[in-house]
Amino acid sequence: MLQTKVKLDELSLALNSGTFADVRRMLNGLAPADVAHLLESSPPKFRHSLWQLVDVEREGEVLGELSDELLSEFLSAMDAAEVSQIAEGLEDDDLADILQQLPGRVTREVLNSMDHQDRARIEQVLTYADDTAGGLMNTDTITIRARFTLDVVLRYLRRHDEIPEMTDNLIVVNRNDQFIGLLPLRTLLVSDPSASVREMMITDVEPIPANMSDTDVARLFERNDWVSAAVVDDDDKLLGRITIDDVVDVIREDADHSFMSMAGLDEDEDTFAPVFRAVPRRAVWLGINLATAFIAASMINLFQDTIEKVVALAVLMPIVASMGGVAGTQSLTILVRGIAMGQVSKNNQIWLINRELAIGFMNGMLWAAVVAVAASLWFEDWSLGFIIAAAMVINLVTAALTGAALPLLMNRVNIDPALAGSVVLTTVTDVVGFVSFLGLATVFYA
Repeated sequence: MLQTKVKLDELSLALNSGTFADVRRMLNGLAPADVAHLLESSPPKFRHSLWQLVDVEREGEVLGELSDELLSEFLSAMDAAEVSQIAEGLEDDDLADILQQLPGRVTREVLNSMDHQDRARIEQVLTYADDTAGGLMNTDTITIRARFTLDVVLRYLRRHDEIPEMTDNLIVVNRNDQFIGLLPLRTLLVSDPSASVREMMITDVEPIPANMSDTDVARLFERNDWVSAAVVDDDDKLLGRITIDDVVDVIREDADHSFMSMAGLDEDEDTFAPVFRAVPRRAVWLGINLATAFIAASMINLFQDTIEKVVALAVLMPIVASMGGVAGTQSLTILVRGIAMGQVSKNNQIWLINRELAIGFMNGMLWAAVVAVAASLWFEDWSLGFIIAAAMVINLVTAALTGAALPLLMNRVNIDPALAGSVVLTTVTDVVGFVSFLGLATVFYA
C-alpha cells in the first residue's frame, strides 16, 4: 500500500507538471494489476487522464483487473472496434467478463469480428452466468489420453511454445472428451518415462460441474488447496478449467459484498464516485432506516406520560436499546459468516440458536447487574435499577434470538442476510428495548 501511494504521488506530480512522457513511461512500466489499482485509487479527473496514457496493447489486461463499476465506465466510451482490439490475447473468462458489461449490440459486433474458433470458445463461457463455475472457467487447457506413456506426453508438451498459466495438472480425457482424471506435472517430471498415463494419473478428484455457484467453487478450492480444477458439463464432458487467481477474486468479492451490504452499499461501489452518483445510492438506505426509526419512535410515544413523570427514563432509555443492538449484531455477524463459509446446515441450526440464546442470557445477567447498580446510585432509586436490569435481560435475549434466527430465515427465502439483516435487527432491538423498559416502568410506577 505504501509503495502504491508513493507511485501515485509520483505520477500525480508528473501529471501536474505536464511531463506526460514520464507519466506514460512510469505507468506502462507497472504490472496490469498495479495500473488497475492506481486507477481505482484516483479521483475521476486524474483517473481518466491516466487511462489515456495506458498503451493500447495493455488496455485489455488492465480492464480485466478493474472493478465492475469502473470497467463499465471505461467500456461505455468504447465502440465495438476498440473492444475487439483490446480483447486480443485476453483469457476467455476475462474477455467474457468484459463482454457482459457491454450492450448486446456491441457484444454481437465484437463476437462477429473474431474467428470461428475463438468465437465458439467465448460463446461457450457466455452461456453460463458469471457467478457459476462455467462463467469463471478458462477454456485454455491441455488434455491427454490415458493410453499414452509419460515419454510421449513430455514430447507433446515440448511442442508447445508455452503452457497455460497455473498449469499444475494435465487433464486426462477419453476419446469423447469426457473427464477421467488428472496427471500432476510433478508426477510427470519424476516418474519413469515408460510408465503409462493410466498408471500414474489421479482418479479420486471430482471435476467441478459447470452450474456450481462460484461461492461453492471457492469453498472447494479452499478446502482442497487446489491451484486449478477441471470444469465439466452434465455428461462429464470437459469444458475448461478454473484457476486459483479467479477464485481469489471470488473470495474478495464475497468479502466485499458482505462488508458493504451491512451499510446497504454495492460491493462495486467506487470510492471516488462523483457526488451526484453516490447520493442516490446512499439515500435509499437512509430512507429505509428513517422508516424503521419512526417505528421505534412511535413506541416511545406510547409511553409519553410515563417519561414525563420519571425523567430518568429518558436518560437511561438509549442504554437498553444500544446494548441490545450490539449483542444482536454479534449474533448476526457470526451466523452470516457461518452461512457464507458453508458451516451452517439444518443439522446444527437449532444448536446455534440455543447457543446464542445462552450467551445473550448470561451477558444480559452480567451487564444488567452492573447497570442496575449504576442507575440506582445515579438516580438514588433502586426500583429504577431493577426495571432497567429486567429490560436489559429481555432485550439481550431477544437480540441474540433475532440475530441468530434472522439470517437463517432470510437465507431460506433467498434474501441476502448481510443486506437486510442489520436494518431489521436494529428495529427489533430498539422496539423491544423501549417497550420492555418503558412498559415495566409504566406498570411499576403506576
